[in-house]
Amino acid sequence: MDAIPETAAILLQGLVVTLTLTAAGSVVAAASAVTAGLASLAPYRALRWVAIIYVEVFRGTSALVQLFWFYFVLPFFGIDFGAMTAGIVALGLNAGAYGAEIVRGAIVAVPRGQRDAAAALNFNAWQTLRRILLPQALLAMLPPFGNLAIELLKNSALVSLIAITELTFAAQVARSATMQSAAIFALVLLVYFAVALCITGLFRAGEHALKRRGAT
Repeated sequence: MDAIPETAAILLQGLVVTLTLTAAGSVVAAASAVTAGLASLAPYRALRWVAIIYVEVFRGTSALVQLFWFYFVLPFFGIDFGAMTAGIVALGLNAGAYGAEIVRGAIVAVPRGQRDAAAALNFNAWQTLRRILLPQALLAMLPPFGNLAIELLKNSALVSLIAITELTFAAQVARSATMQSAAIFALVLLVYFAVALCITGLFRAGEHALKRRGAT
C-alpha cells in the first residue's frame, strides 16, 4: 500500500511532461504547418521549394531518427537544444510537415469565386488571404489538425529514448518498482485515451464555434 502514493506521484509527473510536450509541440506544429502551407502557395519559387523540401524530408523520414538528430547530432554543429526542447521541436516539426499539406489543401479548396469576389473588391493578396481564404479554410483544417494533435500525443512516448521521463517511461519506472504491470499499463492506457478525448472535444468545440460564427 505504501507504494501507491509513490507510484501515483511518478505517473503524475510523467503526465505533466507528456501534456507539456503535446501542448508545446502542437504550437510548433501549427506555426510550421501554416508557414510551410502558405509558402507552398507563394508566387516565389524559392519559397515553394523550401516548403516542399521541409515537408518531404519530415514526412519521408522517421520521427525517431529526427528526434535523435535534434538531440544527438546537432550539438556537434554547435546547436544544443536540450532534451525537452529537442523533443518539442522534433515532434512539432514532424507533425507540422503533415499539417502543411492540410493547410495547403484547405486553402486550395476554397471556391475560385471567392477569390474573384475579393479581386472585385480590390483586396490585395494579404487581405484576400486574411479576410476571405483563411476564415473559410480554417473550418476544414480543424478536424485533421485534431488528429495530428492526438498523433503528437502518442509520439511523445518517443522522447523517453532521450532521457525524458514522460508518461510511458514513468509507467515503466513504476512497473519496475511495484511489478504491477497489468494495473499500471491499464491505467496509462486509460490516461492516454482520456487526454485524446479531451483533445477531440477541444477541436470539436472550436469547429462548432466557427460554424456558429459563420452562421451569424
